[in-house]
Amino acid sequence: MWHNSIIDTIGNTPLIKLHTVTKDLKPTVLAKVEYFNPGQSVKDRIALKMIEDGEREGKLKPGYTIIEGTSGNTGLGLALAAAVRGYKCIFTTTDKQSMEKVNILRALGAEVRICPTNVEPDDPRSYYSVAKRLSEEIQDSWYPNQYDNLSNTQAHFESTGPEIWEQTEGKITHFVAGMGTGGTITGVSKYLKSKNESIKVIGIDSIGSVYKKYFETGEFDKKVIGPYLTEGIGEDIIPANMDFSFVDAVVQCPDKDAFLTTRALARKEGLFVGGSCGSAVWGAIQYIRQQNLGENDLVVVLLPDSGTRYVSKIYNDEWMESNGFIETASKLKAIDIAAIKPSQYQDFFTADADETIGDAIRIMQQEEISQMPVIKDGVFVGSLSDNRILNRLIADPQAKSLKVSDIMNAPFPVIKPDMPVDKISSLLDKDTSAVVVKLEDDQYGILTKSDLIHALASTEETENNK
Repeated sequence: MWHNSIIDTIGNTPLIKLHTVTKDLKPTVLAKVEYFNPGQSVKDRIALKMIEDGEREGKLKPGYTIIEGTSGNTGLGLALAAAVRGYKCIFTTTDKQSMEKVNILRALGAEVRICPTNVEPDDPRSYYSVAKRLSEEIQDSWYPNQYDNLSNTQAHFESTGPEIWEQTEGKITHFVAGMGTGGTITGVSKYLKSKNESIKVIGIDSIGSVYKKYFETGEFDKKVIGPYLTEGIGEDIIPANMDFSFVDAVVQCPDKDAFLTTRALARKEGLFVGGSCGSAVWGAIQYIRQQNLGENDLVVVLLPDSGTRYVSKIYNDEWMESNGFIETASKLKAIDIAAIKPSQYQDFFTADADETIGDAIRIMQQEEISQMPVIKDGVFVGSLSDNRILNRLIADPQAKSLKVSDIMNAPFPVIKPDMPVDKISSLLDKDTSAVVVKLEDDQYGILTKSDLIHALASTEETENNK
């Protein structure tokens, strides 16, 4: 069996059960993974539908140029279908979109115009306005306008919704999807509620978008509009495709939670997806916990696209760190490492220079520590380690009665709390087994190589768990 063209492979994407990121939740949570489409996103569905309807209605004719404003994925779907059907494409997008999307569009033969993000929708520089203007200026062109073209909603009513219903054997109780143009959540929900009106629909929005407040109050409030980095969801307009009558709740997801969840889906579920996918899963988890959903609930979360569009952003540690979404282990400071130490090792113990080696041994054994600073009259005058004690006892079994000052080493270096981990590491060698860090209120802590290793490993594990 073969397909006549690449567009014949659109749809019939799988449902995949989530395990690790939802491990403490009772419901079954299934991901509708849309990167199995040939253009690696859910937008392939609407691109083909809009083109087919445009051709049928006589709005799109042979030799025409398709002009559209897109966050990237709709453009990719349109470019694929246009390549097969012989159309040219010009796309406008915003400067917050990843360069991967722009480069893929150009690889498919499209012309791309990049417009500023932080302007009003009706500003002549906005990607909405530029697309509309180009469609008016360029002869033999067609502007599908995914925001207000109801073929968008219809595509999901005819394909995505029925697929989810059939794949869950009608057992779905909740549907979760991001809200961008509105076509996905409206079309799928319209179909699912026609089969079972008790199915709950949860829309996922970004902080800085108008959707949540509009859903809750019916007010279009420009004051809530602000910048955000998650691509593909949230709007500063209300598109014709966004029908809130099919939505039961809206959850807003911060960029940081979206991106950390996105990375967790890749690392823990093997799902290499985009940032709005992380938003959808994070939002689903919040809703499940808030509503205390149970074992009989079946939640389907739509994951719109592939992580291939975001390698230079969400999957790039430098970009994530520069935007404050992660802190790499290399940025740890002494005070951070002291805080990460296991609680049983956070107390600060010292030996007095005038006490006996036997007294020091009892403290070290009782507290399970391998080294201590040595003090005299409140001043650090030396250090004591288990290796030093062992070597002395081997040479002289009666050494336990000696004073600590008789065998102590040089004092541990005293460092400031903001010293970075690489500088701390450079101080630790075969002769220096620990450093003392001066904390607030004249308190002190001790850091060893083991503490550094524990902190670095804990930081990496925490990041991997996000």
